[in-house]
Amino acid sequence: MKSNQKLSILFWLFKAKASRDGKAPIYARITIEGINEEISLGRKTLPKFWDNKIKLVTEGSSEARITNQKIGKLKTDLESHFMLLQSQQGHITPTMLKNAYLGLPIISQRKTSGSTTQNTIKTILEAFDRFIQTFDQKVKKNLRSEGTLRHWRSTRKKVSQYIKHQYGRKDLDLREIRYSFADSFYNYLTLEVEDPLAEPTAKKHIKKTKQILGGCVNQELISANPISSFVCGADETDIPPLELYEVETIYKKENLVERLEEVRDVYIFQCFTGFAYQDLFDLKSENIVRVGKNAERWLIKDRGKTGVSEMVPILPVVEEILEKYKGHPCCKINGKLLPVNSNAHYNGYLKELAIICNVARELNTHLARHTFADIMLNSGVPLEDVSKMLGHKSIRTTQRYAKVRKPRISQNMEKVKSLLFTSEGKLRSVS
Repeated sequence: MKSNQKLSILFWLFKAKASRDGKAPIYARITIEGINEEISLGRKTLPKFWDNKIKLVTEGSSEARITNQKIGKLKTDLESHFMLLQSQQGHITPTMLKNAYLGLPIISQRKTSGSTTQNTIKTILEAFDRFIQTFDQKVKKNLRSEGTLRHWRSTRKKVSQYIKHQYGRKDLDLREIRYSFADSFYNYLTLEVEDPLAEPTAKKHIKKTKQILGGCVNQELISANPISSFVCGADETDIPPLELYEVETIYKKENLVERLEEVRDVYIFQCFTGFAYQDLFDLKSENIVRVGKNAERWLIKDRGKTGVSEMVPILPVVEEILEKYKGHPCCKINGKLLPVNSNAHYNGYLKELAIICNVARELNTHLARHTFADIMLNSGVPLEDVSKMLGHKSIRTTQRYAKVRKPRISQNMEKVKSLLFTSEGKLRSVS
């Protein structure tokens, strides 16, 4: 039965997500009864060409014409889906409309005494969709990272493909899932797909699936987690950090082209702050905070992945890099501290930088975090402090980064020797 709900569609420019060339993505905001959802148009433009009154691109180019056509088509498609859902569902939400447009499962959310009930979830993919929907809202409020959201969507996609492969169905009722689901899913990911996954990667997908089912237990959708006993831990991959001389080689490399010089500076910044890529990309002037009696400059930011605050005192080399780029055009346009490339470009340029600097390692952001932890721990900084600087929820996570060097062991043993033995090598008397 058709309801009296009204649909509002507003196109806007997401300037906060502007890329390095200054172009910002165009989004559509769907509003039904005061509740919003957003859909990316998949197109960008410079702010100076965006007419906020008519919600169109005014640049007289073929690209602009294509963008304006897509705006019109998206509006028409959303209105068509809205009318169809009204006739099928009665009361609908912006999320249902967004899912219908994207071809995702539509979770009915009928009003029950003014609130939405969790009990509308009956299948595992519906549970994934609800979790991802909530996670997406946290991303928009900068409480979680877009990178982690992509990982959750990837797991959902693999679970969907597995269900189709194993059961010949589009979805699976939560009550049908048994322990064998995880076991068979693991074999599917590591043996049966066209491009098999490594064991640690496959187990990460199962770990996420286990988390979804654990949430269903908490919501009383099922009585127990059927795959709770599946062991998701894999052997930790040993990541040796960069040696200090390698960091110095990269830092002192001269005659680099501009793009590689910027990438080099950003990477050195990572090695001396420990920030992950997304947190590095998001750094703004408000993340610089004065701390203590001496008003020392610190970088403080909630880590997108965990929501835990990272707080790192600014070392001289970091201060030098911040000063170097505070007037950079990209930083001015986007309101950022550093000119950070997209993740794909950044990693690509790092490979090029490693070759030019004759560093026989694959430079990446994870290695930079390990290098930072190594420098701090082997300079005598306590593990608890390093954990806080890295934004880890648990010290157990930080312990995986701890690689104690021989010089540090030697220094500590010298202290033990002087405490327990005389200069002649005799054991000191305890009396």
